[in-house]
Amino acid sequence: MQAFNEFLGWLNGYLWGPPMLILLFGTHLFLTFRLKFIQRFMGKAIKLSVTKDKDSKGDVSQFGALATALAATIGTGNIVGVATAIAIGGPGAVLWTWLTGVFGIATKYGEALLAVKYRVKTSDGTMLGGPMYALERGLNMKWLGVLFCIFTAVAAFGLGNMVQANSLSGMMKENLNISPMITGLILSVLTAVVIIGGVKSIAKVCEKLIPFMALFYVAGCFIILGINFEFLLPSIQLIIKSAFTPHAAGGGFVGATVIMAMRFGVARGLFSNESGLGSAPIVSAAAQTRNPVRQGLVAATGTFWDTVVVCAITGLVLVSSIMSNPIATAGLKGATLTNAAFAQIPVIGPFVLTIGLMTFVFSTILGWSYYGERAVEYIMGKKALLPYRILWIIMVYVGAVQSLELVWNISDSMNALMAVPNLISLLLLSGIIVKETKHYLWNDNLDEYADESSNDLAYSQKRSVNSRGEVI
Repeated sequence: MQAFNEFLGWLNGYLWGPPMLILLFGTHLFLTFRLKFIQRFMGKAIKLSVTKDKDSKGDVSQFGALATALAATIGTGNIVGVATAIAIGGPGAVLWTWLTGVFGIATKYGEALLAVKYRVKTSDGTMLGGPMYALERGLNMKWLGVLFCIFTAVAAFGLGNMVQANSLSGMMKENLNISPMITGLILSVLTAVVIIGGVKSIAKVCEKLIPFMALFYVAGCFIILGINFEFLLPSIQLIIKSAFTPHAAGGGFVGATVIMAMRFGVARGLFSNESGLGSAPIVSAAAQTRNPVRQGLVAATGTFWDTVVVCAITGLVLVSSIMSNPIATAGLKGATLTNAAFAQIPVIGPFVLTIGLMTFVFSTILGWSYYGERAVEYIMGKKALLPYRILWIIMVYVGAVQSLELVWNISDSMNALMAVPNLISLLLLSGIIVKETKHYLWNDNLDEYADESSNDLAYSQKRSVNSRGEVI
């Protein structure tokens, strides 16, 4: 296992090297400019996210799809991922994480738009979509869609399963002295109860969990920022300065280069908001929406809330906590660093963090179980869903007792591999994204219903479907 872990560390050095950073961040910038800064419509997007569209086709409401996507993104990427980025890449990693979110809004918008544009309806009425269908139906590159699904199915076990369970079990052991085996068992049972019901059951649970867990966690963060108020402005200055200049060791921080800050900031930003990863569009395709642009806007708010807001607040909490007490936080990383920051809240600090992490972890596991299922179904059909669910539940337990470093390395590798096919589809279909945006958004036709008659078919994984929605 040690040798395998070292190999993954070496592999990640290449996968997350300059080419990936350029491709990922470059796609964010390219779509931002080509869509004339779609971020300026965030107010309209937030309003749409809480507007029901019951008469439209889809399996869950727009908010249900958003809640499920947020459930999969607001998790350890916010609590543990940001702390890991700071511990390795220095305080400058926070700015790169935030910028990944700001520009990633355009990418998340494009992903969801394509997911609805190229989604299909199965014989039992289920809506299926995501990068694999965009690649197949939009670009006639089903082979690349299959590769995306393979990477997604494997990545789900790391990114959306084992990493989550591992983070929670470590926190429960440290704060409440509960054995990781007990945590893993309880988490596995709760997961099994929900995922058996499919996307509607998952969305129903996530709709209730997301508002509670986000407000609960953010409230705790603001209390800490109040405690560290005198370090707030110095923290912001240090984050900005360290993002563009090498940061020397000292003051509770490790030494870090600009490349390290960029690499771990962008990597953890992607891990947190998943813009460019291709996972969130899978559930966006199930949304009840009038046209692709409406759901694209709703999905984009997920990146806004997850990274532009929650990750930024987390980064400020951690950097200000390190500056206020460098001795107590020296050498800490991941969950232990975040735990030390929340320990500043008298008596209830660790409790607030533990409850926040529990809800984050559980909701993320639920959201990613859906992503993994859709990827497996694309490759193997419905017959593979039950075995996949059983394996998913088992791996929740396994993740609770595995080493954090190994699990993070697996996640980083799979993130990079599944992002590539998705980014290819976004770049090659960017003309379609602009065309749809111009018609529905720029020409003020957001209330118009899209013609999805070509998608209303008895779809079979054993057959191919061309760009006109015809079975061939």
